Amino acid sequence: MTEHNLRSGYTTGSCAAAASKAAALFLTTGKNPQQVTLDLPGGENGTWIPEQVPDEERFFLETRAGSSSFRVRKDAGDDPDVTNGSWVYVRVAPLSEKELAERSDYGKGYRIDGEPPVYLDGGCGIGLVTREGLSCPPGHYALNPVPREMIAHAVQEICQYAGYREPLLITVAIPGGEKLARKTFNPKLGIMGGLSILGTTGVVRPMSEDALLDTIRLELHMNAAAGKTQVVMTPGNYGETFLETEMAIPHGKAVVCSNFVGDSAAMAAEEGIREILFVGHIGKLIKVAAGMRNTHSRYGDSRMETIAGLLSRALGGISLQLKEEILACGTTDEALKLLMVREGHYAQLVMNETAKMVKVQMEAWSGEEVSVEVIVFSSALRLIGCTESAEEYCNQVRSGV
Repeated sequence: MTEHNLRSGYTTGSCAAAASKAAALFLTTGKNPQQVTLDLPGGENGTWIPEQVPDEERFFLETRAGSSSFRVRKDAGDDPDVTNGSWVYVRVAPLSEKELAERSDYGKGYRIDGEPPVYLDGGCGIGLVTREGLSCPPGHYALNPVPREMIAHAVQEICQYAGYREPLLITVAIPGGEKLARKTFNPKLGIMGGLSILGTTGVVRPMSEDALLDTIRLELHMNAAAGKTQVVMTPGNYGETFLETEMAIPHGKAVVCSNFVGDSAAMAAEEGIREILFVGHIGKLIKVAAGMRNTHSRYGDSRMETIAGLLSRALGGISLQLKEEILACGTTDEALKLLMVREGHYAQLVMNETAKMVKVQMEAWSGEEVSVEVIVFSSALRLIGCTESAEEYCNQVRSGV
């Protein structure tokens, strides 16, 4: 098997945190850092070479007295990310107690208390959330929770080092972000006017298809070679976190298949695996239920149509009005929330039907050689759907850990 050395990259969230750290250091000490290092949420660390924002480009962040502005270039490694190569700009500026209070009450950003308190705001190229169901509230910039924590921690760490205690305003911008966002699902999700600042681990894993498929096959082969005929499989970080926190299955025990669900089921059969416990978030698994072998967004998006179809089939039909309301939703969590409000048991019904259809699809992709049990979850709504023997499979896995 050919060995591939794929290079990981960094999320927009970790890039923003690095630029924030550089700007805070210059503001509080006058030192111009040659490089910036961060400890990332996923347990790794990263290093960036920051640049002061050129005078002719300060308009991207608006002028503010006494501020410090730095930028870092996004490097997504070998991942085909639309933001790869973009500059992530950050301005850190003094903020009065009065303005901090006003922005906290009426602004579109986020107050983060600490030593010192900071207010995190969006600039050009950062989208605004317009709909319920995302991790950021409507009317606020799409600066997601983990990046918010990373940025605030980086700045507060420098302030404590420098003995700086006054409130600060942190503004993040990605020039050209509005144009780049049109290549993503942000507009459909209700994020308008720019990009989201994303990231849960701080690191972007490469998505080269051949190399990833080789990696998945190798992991399945190693399990089979160790005498295992049953594996746990999940698409990615959300699934691994759920397995660890909710199912008591330690991190790293699952085969991570990314978007390649169909290929992974087929490879499992070829390697002699006979049972799979497949665990994932509804946003990903609803695509599998629709028959998508590869769940990457470039292959389409039929999530709302699938939810409406599963519900209609289970109930023997639904009203046109309810179908239209489901189709108008931007995320699976938003659609489930709608069903919880309108008809409480409908959301749970959709979760269970999704699990059943994922089982059917994956077993078909394996050539009916692998028995698949499925757990589908929505952490935001505390909903779990599963197939009939999923709990039994889970207990078997736990007993073997």
